[in-house]
Amino acid sequence: MTWCCTLVLDYSPRRRQRSSLMSIGAKNQFSTFSNFITTINQKKEGTGSRSPPTQLVIPNIKNVRDLPPICLDVRQKQRISIDTLPQELKAPIPPEPSLPIRTKTVKDFQDDMEKAKSSGDWKAVHDFYTTSFDSFLEINAAFKKDANFPFNTIEDSGINAKFVNVVYDALLNTPQDVQKSVLKGIINGLLQEWKGPRTKDDLRAYCILLQNPQFSNTSTYVIYAHLLRQIAALTEADHHFLVHWSKKISQKRFKQLVDRLLQFISLRLFPAKPEEFPPMMKCTWWIPSATKVLALFNAANSLSSPPVISYTDFYNSTLDHIDLMEEYHNWQCYGNSHRFSFCQYPFIISIAAKKVIIQRDSEQQMISIARVSHLAIKCLRLINCNLINLWLNILYSTSSKRADLKKKLKVTFVGEAGLDMGGLTKEWFLLLIRQIFHPDYGMFTYHKDSHCHWFSSFKCDNYSEFRLVGALMGLAVYNSITLDIRFPPCCYKKLLSPPVVPCDHNTLVGICDVALEDLVQIMPELAHGLTELLAYEGNVEEDFYSTFQVFQEEFGVIKSYNLKANGDKIPVTNQNRKEYVQLYVDFLLNKSIYKQFAAFYYGFHSVCASYALLLLRPEEVEILVCGSPELDMSALQRSTQYEGYQKTDLTIRYFWDVVLGFSLDLQKKLLHFATGSDRVPVGGMADLNFKISKSETSTNWFYSFFFLFFFFLPVAHTCFNQLCLPPYKNKKELKQKLIIGISNAEGFGLE
Repeated sequence: MTWCCTLVLDYSPRRRQRSSLMSIGAKNQFSTFSNFITTINQKKEGTGSRSPPTQLVIPNIKNVRDLPPICLDVRQKQRISIDTLPQELKAPIPPEPSLPIRTKTVKDFQDDMEKAKSSGDWKAVHDFYTTSFDSFLEINAAFKKDANFPFNTIEDSGINAKFVNVVYDALLNTPQDVQKSVLKGIINGLLQEWKGPRTKDDLRAYCILLQNPQFSNTSTYVIYAHLLRQIAALTEADHHFLVHWSKKISQKRFKQLVDRLLQFISLRLFPAKPEEFPPMMKCTWWIPSATKVLALFNAANSLSSPPVISYTDFYNSTLDHIDLMEEYHNWQCYGNSHRFSFCQYPFIISIAAKKVIIQRDSEQQMISIARVSHLAIKCLRLINCNLINLWLNILYSTSSKRADLKKKLKVTFVGEAGLDMGGLTKEWFLLLIRQIFHPDYGMFTYHKDSHCHWFSSFKCDNYSEFRLVGALMGLAVYNSITLDIRFPPCCYKKLLSPPVVPCDHNTLVGICDVALEDLVQIMPELAHGLTELLAYEGNVEEDFYSTFQVFQEEFGVIKSYNLKANGDKIPVTNQNRKEYVQLYVDFLLNKSIYKQFAAFYYGFHSVCASYALLLLRPEEVEILVCGSPELDMSALQRSTQYEGYQKTDLTIRYFWDVVLGFSLDLQKKLLHFATGSDRVPVGGMADLNFKISKSETSTNWFYSFFFLFFFFLPVAHTCFNQLCLPPYKNKKELKQKLIIGISNAEGFGLE
């Protein structure tokens, strides 16, 4: 079965149907919602002198009937993203209706607010809110920068963002009837019977309404849900405009919009007061609609450079508590059906939740492989069935039995007795990785400026060693081992190109779009030189005298490579220097190391051959492989276990006082000293199972001398994340010995 990997927001257009909210006046059907509207209408008569601001309360709205289902074509087994959105979609633009003339400015509105607060007369403010939100046309009349200009491009939404922000910031400080008048106007806009494509004024109205802070209140969720549903059902061309317009929203407002959508999803999944919402069976479309709208903001964030907010701000930790494997299997099993799964929108799933999916998927594969192996042994009638066959024989498997890589990894060191409960496996990885990346092997080049390794471009007859390294890295992910390796982010982007091994073996793998930003992370000096070339104001051809040709040294011999056909005869000029830089970067990061990286790619995917990789971003693959660089030593303190010490002991208190006062560099050295890596596993510091044990000076004269010789330094057992700490007399001594130990230790001895 081949999985398609087109990345697109694909919602098919449909003929808009009349909302069920149009039926709110029907006899005995929707009395509670109808009463709400009637209450709003009655309150319009008494706007002369109004009560002070109060919390908005909306009556019970559980019985509102569902809107018709959204017609959409969500392609399952794909990552919903923006990678295939065109630069400009050519869609018929319906004529914009004439807008009413509204002349109120930001200053006028602010003056009205000040007068209302001082006098208690909210009539002018009430009239403004009632009029401005009465319909989509009125919203545009109030907040469009120029009523006579169409603003039909993705570059400019035409929204007066400052005015919108001021009006919304003031809204929650107005009396309750003012707030209700806004909600009534929004309902009026949502009740319109839409025929044909939406105008850009309609899209502007949706963009403005989404920013309404009232939707943070659960009492407005029914209205909010219908707004989200209409936005989710827009055409792809309309979504394209909303995505690009959303990029222009300020970081603060953008984050608020994302948080509001995440809160809406969380409270619908796990409501604090279930009676506030309609029954789940009557609003199954709430969560899909909100998630699809959230996907638009994720697309806008991805298109922005730099991103407006971090990709982790889209994580919804509430999803960590649902049945993720059911979500994953639904995503796998239901093909192109319209069944919703959060796995269609992996940006919302936290890295911790994705790790759970990958681990459980791996465990199921391990069990399946072990069962097949056990049955094969029985079929061969081997009388003395040795369970060691159910585990992984690494040297044999990487070269012949690739299916065995799915077995559980257990390590035994020759001449050492011991049961591998995880510590030996970790120690084996630490030793092996240290040897593989040693410069003497020549497989990887260490770049001091960027502190990372990159693939050697030297040509050879056999690239199987690179496949072995890829398999080892896959094994580490498969067995939940954090590795102390330093690949640049570009490496993980290439590992997901594509995320699933193609069936056609002639398809190129490990090739991705690269730019100067990627080269900076590996060879910053070279990237700086190319940047200066692009910015050079003189005559590039005469001053640089370069051609579309690069030179590399291989085993003492200088070799030349053309970046394009007849590149040695094509001079680099002011006109073609951008092409030269792009081809140069592509050569360094893709073409010159293609065979090496392709072998590495196939090795990694021979172990991690799971569709769960479709859920991951390159940054998330890096975290799974070598952990997160974000340290929280306070979290480590809370989760630390003690042996021979109590957390209230003076030595322990000295220790944490010193560690929490360390610089980030020293904290990383401590973590590396105690665990073998200065990075944090996916589950955070608690997943380290860090332990501090008491180390006493031996009464034996020889060992006492040995301890004194080594300055009574702390000792670490990296395979168990254990720090052996002597009982120092005071904080100054502890700090001195700890810094000596963590700054000079390398591996299992002292430098």
